[in-house]
Amino acid sequence: MAAHDHEIVSIYGHSEKQKDQLLTRAPECILMWGTKDGWPVGVVHSFVWHDKKVWITFAAHRHRASAIKRDNRVSVTVSGASSRDPECPKGAVTIKGRATFHDDDETKKWFYRALSKKVSPDSKEGEDAFYSLLDSPLRTIISVVPEKWISFDADKSQRDRLGQLSEDEKTPRLSSDTERMNKERKRRGMEPR
Repeated sequence: MAAHDHEIVSIYGHSEKQKDQLLTRAPECILMWGTKDGWPVGVVHSFVWHDKKVWITFAAHRHRASAIKRDNRVSVTVSGASSRDPECPKGAVTIKGRATFHDDDETKKWFYRALSKKVSPDSKEGEDAFYSLLDSPLRTIISVVPEKWISFDADKSQRDRLGQLSEDEKTPRLSSDTERMNKERKRRGMEPR
């Protein structure tokens, strides 16, 4: 890797399979939304990756519920660092998408069970206790369908620094590492790359 190539990171994207594994194996995500006065806010949640959507639950009276109903554009970040699973890919993905609310009994039943199993995979007693906690009349569920991905595979980055990553394993450079970087380099009196 050439000197200062650490500025180029879009070449370290996850494969579709890695994204799926990361979202399946990582225990937590950060759900982010915008408040009425324009502040970005995020809260850590347990979640389920199902049917190519992120599923999250919270109490319907939380500020995030009214904010997301007002503007359903949200982001969800999932980091492999939150997982103790050695098979969980390293790095993180951020999903930009739109949230849809679900308050029907059928969705609650499968989602609460799936989330309870994920939170307590080794204890049926813990799973059932968490299910009981979730099964509340004030709870709502959202699903987030990805519209854009931001992905960083920390393992690829490390292997590249060690000279162990082949060119065909790299993902194409995004505009941030082509056009935007060169505009910034020019603004600072540096040669384009």
